[in-house]
Parts: sequence; C-alpha cells; structure tokens
Amino acid sequence: MKNLITYIFVFVSIFSFAQEEENIKKLNKIKQTANNLIYNANDLVSEDDFVLAEMEYRKALSTQPTNTAGAYNLGHSYYKKGNFDEALYRNQQAVKNATNKTEKHRAYHNIGNILMQNKKCREAIDAYKNALRSDPTDDETRYNLGLAKECAKNQEPPQEEDDKKDDNQENEENKDKKEKEDEGENKDDKKDQGDDDKKEGDDKEDKGKPDEEKEKDGKGDDEKKEQQKPQQQPGQLSPQQIKNLLEAMNNQEQKVQEKINAEKAKGAKVQTEKDW
Repeated sequence: MKNLITYIFVFVSIFSFAQEEENIKKLNKIKQTANNLIYNANDLVSEDDFVLAEMEYRKALSTQPTNTAGAYNLGHSYYKKGNFDEALYRNQQAVKNATNKTEKHRAYHNIGNILMQNKKCREAIDAYKNALRSDPTDDETRYNLGLAKECAKNQEPPQEEDDKKDDNQENEENKDKKEKEDEGENKDDKKDQGDDDKKEGDDKEDKGKPDEEKEKDGKGDDEKKEQQKPQQQPGQLSPQQIKNLLEAMNNQEQKVQEKINAEKAKGAKVQTEKDW
C-alpha cells in the first residue's frame, strides 16, 4: 500500500513538472514571437516606414499584451510623429506592465515629455518626479523637471483661484440685486404712505357728514332743498390737493422707473481677452 502511494505521488509530481515545463515553453514561444515582431518594427522605423512599423508593433502587443518594449517603442514612434495622445496611452501602458525600475523610469520620463508638449506643466512635474524615484541619477530627467517647474510658474493660476474669483463676482452680483430689491421696497413704502394719506383725507371728509345731517334735520323744507358745501377745516387737505399730491408722486415714481430701465438697457460690461 505504501509503495502504491509512493508511485502515485511520483507520477503526479512528474506530470505536474512536465505540465509546468510545457507552459514555460509556450510562454517563451509567445515572448519570442512578440520580440521578433518588435525587432522587425524597429527596423521599419529606422527606414521611416511608420505605417508598417505600427502594424508590427500592434501584432506584437496582440501576441503578448504585457510586452513593455512593444508598448514603449510604439509610444515613442507616435511621439516622433506628433500623435501625443496615442503616445501618452502607450507609455502609460508600459508603466503598468513594467517589471523593473528601469522600464518605469523610461516610460515616466517619456510621459513627462508628452505632457510638456501638451502644455500640461503641472502634470509633467509629477511624471518627472516618478521617473526620478525609479532612477535618481538621471540628470536629463532632473533638468526636464526644472523646465517643467518654470513652465508651471508662467501658466494661469490653479482652478481653485479661478473658482474663488467666480464666487467673488457672484457675491457682487447678489449685492447689486439686493440693493435693487431694497430700492423697490422703498418705493412700495412711499406708495403705501400716499394711499394712507388719501385715506386719512377721506376720513376727515367723512367726519363732517354727521353734523351736516343733524343741521338738515333741524331746518325747514325750503332749507333742505339747498345744497350746503362742506367747510374745509384747518389743516385738512382738499380733494383737489390730494389728487395733485398723488399725481406728483406717480410722476416721481415713473421718473425713477425710467432711470432704472435706462440702466438695464446699457447691459453688463464685456471684458475682452488679450492676444498673446
């Protein structure tokens, strides 16, 4: 029984070893095929045949998607042709599949150069710093980092400052709106005061009516036929005076409204941009 178990264990070990060896051979074959395609692509690039070279690089990446050299070289070719978006994508792919610091350093260095071409200086600073983390001795990367920092100083302020300016502008607009609302409320108060004055005048006129009726009740029929005019009391506004006062207030309010409409018609000032 022990011998049988031993035989089974040996057989399984041999089978596993053979299977693993077979997998290694397959991987090596795939890697070799991808490398051959990359070599052919490199030769085509040296002959300025970018179209065929791109096809060979793509075949290599299709055969072995994790091939760092294929992604890096294809990205470098795109960079030379000015296709910075594709170049950036391929170098990011190379960073993802990098297996050592040297590969990461080269890819990050190229990413920094691509970002500088796209005027993204702040992002380029981060890329160069990542490249130096993988290889602190590269003076070229350090020099490019210095250029990126100078470039970032001359660019527009960060988005946070722009948002702060927008908030200040919005606060000013709200302040102007509040002032206009307060001005409108003051007008309404004046109008209501005029209405109260009119009502007060009406009340004063009504006060004379009971006495008038009492007088009429104490007189004869001939006197009842005569219309007695109400006597104006001291300090009391006549109906004509009240009418004139309301008309003057309405005219003043109309002038103020016309002035506001004229201000609105002018519109907001437009600030033009400079040509650099």
